Amino acid sequence: MNFPSIRIFSLQVFLLSWVITPPYCEAQLGSWWSLASRTELLGAHSPELLLLSAAPNFCSHLEAGLSKGQERLCTLYQDHMSSIAHGADAGITECQYQFRNRRWNCTGTMDNKTDRIFGPLMKIGSRESAFVSAVLAAGVTHAVSRSCREGELSTCGCSKQPRPKILKEAWHWGGCGDNVQYGYKFAEGFIDVREKEKNYKRNSPEQARAFMNLHNNQAGRRAVYRAAKIACKCHGVSGSCSLKTCWHQLPPFRDIGMKIKSKYDAAAKVQLNRKGRLQAVDAGFVTPTAEDLVYLVDSPDYCLFNRKTGSQGTKDRKCDPLSQGTDGCDIMCCGRGFNTRKEVIRERCECKFQWCCYVACKTCERIAEVHTCK
Repeated sequence: MNFPSIRIFSLQVFLLSWVITPPYCEAQLGSWWSLASRTELLGAHSPELLLLSAAPNFCSHLEAGLSKGQERLCTLYQDHMSSIAHGADAGITECQYQFRNRRWNCTGTMDNKTDRIFGPLMKIGSRESAFVSAVLAAGVTHAVSRSCREGELSTCGCSKQPRPKILKEAWHWGGCGDNVQYGYKFAEGFIDVREKEKNYKRNSPEQARAFMNLHNNQAGRRAVYRAAKIACKCHGVSGSCSLKTCWHQLPPFRDIGMKIKSKYDAAAKVQLNRKGRLQAVDAGFVTPTAEDLVYLVDSPDYCLFNRKTGSQGTKDRKCDPLSQGTDGCDIMCCGRGFNTRKEVIRERCECKFQWCCYVACKTCERIAEVHTCK
């Protein structure tokens, strides 16, 4: 499968003409994914958005941690910002789902606006920040691709992928598919410019981290690109399905999140070599591909609260004393033991269909044991 290059319409001109600027401090930049908290404001039909977008300094009003390059892209593609916000929100939600039973459950310390989502974690080149970079890039790619199909963006429409050779001749290729190629290109331009506009010293730790971020961003986008499958709708007399109309369609984002999570479990530890390229630290490790996740430093254990690493610790986290997995009390509680208490659970029960037309239920109570880490 041929993957799209970074150039995209007028974005090509923008990126090629971009003048490299001095490095930015992460604390000054904040986090572009804080746009996820602005999804209500950035809704496609939000009246607040209509008023805000009319302002000449629209992008600065977003109060997001956009870099200079991202601000310029925001100015050029204001109607894309809603998709970016929803993509970031999808990535954060997926991260929290995939790590719900882990010591680190995709939360930060919430100490300030810069760290209000993932905390200082993103300053550490660990497996976790590798996953976050990938799933956020995937979220934006998925959201923009879908927005193109829905006709919400001015510079793209339905997918223009060529007809697959495996498609039967009698089947029609031309349904409105998700425009994954455009979504891939735009996500690449918007997210990667943050690293490419910096001018780090060759073979410095900062350059290594930038390369790590770019690699994982690409892995996230590729996960989306490869997930696109052929979808078809039947036509014909009495549902005979003698004719079909087919198009490219993305699966639910949960499927992509699970794929990226599997990459997290197999991530490779890397370092910069003399040629200024990332290579596996373990000589026996297979060289990571563009679709694998990579990291620079080992992860904290996340057992105890640590403001510096952004660890919330596992005190008071729920656990399962019978599980041998990451949600088990032995692992989740880091050997500190756990407390058990009884809790009243209220839930709907004895539901019956009433004519016409609703379901009537009773409220039942049961006593359940809840186990939390000491």
